[in-house]
Amino acid sequence: MYHNSSQKKFWTFENEECLEKLRFQSNQKFRAKVRGSGKELKGLDESSFLNPFEEDVLFRHYERRLLEFCANFKPVMPKSVVGTAAMYFRRFYLHNSVMEYHPRIIMLTCAYLACKVDEFNVSSSQFVGNLPETAAGQEKALEQILEYELLLIQQLNFHLVVHNPYRPLEGFLIDLKTRYTTLENPEMLRKTADDFLNRATMTDAGLLCSPSQIALTAVLNSASRAGITMESYLAECLGLKDDKETLCKMIDLMRRIKNLLKKYELPNSDEVNMYKQKLERIHAEFVNTIPKRKRGYEDDDHVTKEHPVAEEEEWTDEDLESFMT
Repeated sequence: MYHNSSQKKFWTFENEECLEKLRFQSNQKFRAKVRGSGKELKGLDESSFLNPFEEDVLFRHYERRLLEFCANFKPVMPKSVVGTAAMYFRRFYLHNSVMEYHPRIIMLTCAYLACKVDEFNVSSSQFVGNLPETAAGQEKALEQILEYELLLIQQLNFHLVVHNPYRPLEGFLIDLKTRYTTLENPEMLRKTADDFLNRATMTDAGLLCSPSQIALTAVLNSASRAGITMESYLAECLGLKDDKETLCKMIDLMRRIKNLLKKYELPNSDEVNMYKQKLERIHAEFVNTIPKRKRGYEDDDHVTKEHPVAEEEEWTDEDLESFMT
C-alpha cells in the first residue's frame, strides 16, 4: 500500500521548492567536487558548468528520449514499467547532476531496471535489441547499462517499488461504473485520463502527490473537458459531503497537479543542442579527472570485469538518433 511505502516516506515531498533546493544542491555538489579534485583544470570557471536551468533543459530532453524509447519498445512495454522507469530517472537526478552522470546511459539503465523490478520479462539481449545498432553497438550499450545498474540502485536507496497512478485510475473507473450511476458511460473518460497521466509522468507530480490523487485529478479533468460536472461524486461517493476542509484541500491539490502540467514546456531544440555540447565538454574535460564511485561497486567489495574499449568509446547520442527521430 502506498501509505506504508518507501515512496510516501522518502520520495514524496512537501512542495516544489524542496525539489528545486535538492537539484540546486546536486549542481553545487558537483562543482565543489571538480574544484576539490586537486588537479589543475585549464579554463575552469563558472561558465564551464551547467547552471540549474541548463540542467533542467537537458533533463527534460533525455526524459522524453526515455519515454520515446519505452513507447517504441518491442514487445510492448506495460504502462507500469514506463512509469517506474520515468520515476527512477526523476529520483536519480534529485541527488545527482547530469554533469556527473550522463543521462544518455542513466535513462537506459532506469528502463532496464524497471523491466526487472516490475517483472516484465525480457532478456538483456532483447532489451538492447531495441536499439538500432550493430551487434557490437548493442553489446557496448549493455556493458554500460550493467556497469551503472548497481549505482542506480544505490542512489535510489534500494527503494525500487514504485506506485504508479494507473491502477488507481482503473479503480476509479470501476467505482464510477458501480456506484456513480449518474454517469452513463465512464469508459468515455479513459482516453483523456490516460493522456493526462502520460503528461503527468513528465512533471514532478509523482514526487509531490499520491498516485490516487493524480488518478482522481485525471478522471475529473477528463470529465471537465467532456463538459461533465462531477462534484457530486466527490461529495457523495467519496464521502466528502460533510468534510468541507478535506474537500477544499483535495480540490486545491488537484489544481496544483493541473498547474504542473500547464507549466510543462517542451525543451527548446536549439537550447538542447547548445547545452549538450557543453555537457560533452564537461564529461570529456572534468568528469574523468575526479575520483568517484562510477559504478557503485567499490563499497561492496565486488569485483567487476573492466572493459577498456567501452570506457574509451562511450555509447553516444548519435547511436540512438535514427531510433528517436
